[in-house]
Amino acid sequence: MIAIVNYGLGNVKAFAEVYKRLDIPAVIASKPDDLKQAAKLILPGVGAFDTAMRLLENSHLRPTLDELVLKRRLPVLGVCVGMQMLAQKSEEGSLPGLGWIDGEVKRFQLAAATNSLRLPHMGWNNIRPLEKNLLLQGLDRDARFYFLHSYFFRAYHHTDIIAVTDFDGEFACAVNHANIFGVQFHPEKSHHWGVKLLENFARS
Repeated sequence: MIAIVNYGLGNVKAFAEVYKRLDIPAVIASKPDDLKQAAKLILPGVGAFDTAMRLLENSHLRPTLDELVLKRRLPVLGVCVGMQMLAQKSEEGSLPGLGWIDGEVKRFQLAAATNSLRLPHMGWNNIRPLEKNLLLQGLDRDARFYFLHSYFFRAYHHTDIIAVTDFDGEFACAVNHANIFGVQFHPEKSHHWGVKLLENFARS
């Protein structure tokens, strides 16, 4: 059973619909009891870092999530701001993150005033896998995903980075440490590539 964590942010219904089409059992989890049968977790997120952390704390789901992820070691996939929440901290706010993967969230600093790039980083981009990983199985270098963000995850350990994307230089768009995964892009909005990634997560 895939539990999609519903703490007030993120496209929870879109994830549920993908898994319905794949005939993979999934539940939208809004309270701790909803997580009891979970084998894997998805932590979505949109908007600002502090808002997301505050809503998660207020949802009363945090202690159960820590138990499942850190002690029982259930696989978890953080998406967009959900990936950023995996870090210790973010330049976007003052609240601490979950601290599940060593890293911090930084704002893009575009190279020059004449640069044609603008924030937020929005639209379709290729990803470049750095290593073989079950999450990215079947997703070659032609795979494209939808991004919408102004901040990125800077992992403290390069070995935790499994894919990068170029936006005025390469940044980590996918991370993995043990049972904890994160993607900066939105698989639920990324057509067949995103469906494949979510299927990989469920079946790996």
